[in-house]
Amino acid sequence: MRTPATLGLYAAGLAAAFTVALGVGSAVGPVGAAPADEHGAEPGAHGAAAAGHDGAGARHGDAHGGEVDTAPVGLASRAEGYALELEQPVVAAPGPVEVAFVLRGPDGRAVTAYSPTHERELHLVLVRRDGTGFQHVHPERDAAGRWSTTVVLPEAGAYKAFVDTAPDGRDEPVVLAADLLVGGAAQPQPLPPVSRTAVVDGYEVTLTGDLVAGEASRVVLTVRRDGAPVTDLEPYLGAYGHLVSLRAGDLAYLHTHPQGAPGDGRTAPGPEVAFDVDVPSEGDYRLFLDFAHDGVVRTASFTAEAGA
Repeated sequence: MRTPATLGLYAAGLAAAFTVALGVGSAVGPVGAAPADEHGAEPGAHGAAAAGHDGAGARHGDAHGGEVDTAPVGLASRAEGYALELEQPVVAAPGPVEVAFVLRGPDGRAVTAYSPTHERELHLVLVRRDGTGFQHVHPERDAAGRWSTTVVLPEAGAYKAFVDTAPDGRDEPVVLAADLLVGGAAQPQPLPPVSRTAVVDGYEVTLTGDLVAGEASRVVLTVRRDGAPVTDLEPYLGAYGHLVSLRAGDLAYLHTHPQGAPGDGRTAPGPEVAFDVDVPSEGDYRLFLDFAHDGVVRTASFTAEAGA
């Protein structure tokens, strides 16, 4: 049994975290909900995909072009009969924290069988609601279906935890998201200006091509170091790069795989990595490119604007 003092500390931490969440939510959008249009549906959602429920499965980029599904995903913790349940949705302060969760299937039980996508059973993406603090990690699963990993969340505020996975038997992945609140004095950051250049650890990454709402748009990311093209990118999760796009405001999610694959006899290991990105609507997006070189995975981030 918990002592009254312990309960008091827990209640104080909860109050602090929810105060943070309310402050951040007013700056970057409501926590746990997406904006609705006059018909009560999420922007860009149609038919069964509306409101982020049935039909809103994972929307991975179509690497071969053609018609794509542009309904937004990653706006709900429940979709297509699956439910994401965080073990500890509120933590008292920034710092190292264990993120643990289960994914429940249509039968209500924790899912224990998965089909790997890009060499992993499950991808976990964490990002604060203002678009900062992006992390792409791979937790471990026990036999009972509990996933866990330890991450460092350096700033207070409201985060979203995205789970991108393909439970065994599904033809397409499913993306679910839950709010993770970190207590403390949150200082939401403004959206960085639109830019075609990002610098990370001495690498310069440039973006060419434009995002167009509702269709697959070819974008190319070129990696250089010290002004020289990087022509020996290393495979990471079966590709020379992975691109996560998040819509500013509600953080609608898109995970795009690049054109070609290492060892296919036609895809060069840099300096260019090409993607077909299908964003669901006009507006600003945060783009995060993971790439590996010299044994280290780095993330280059951009703000891009999608036109009509």
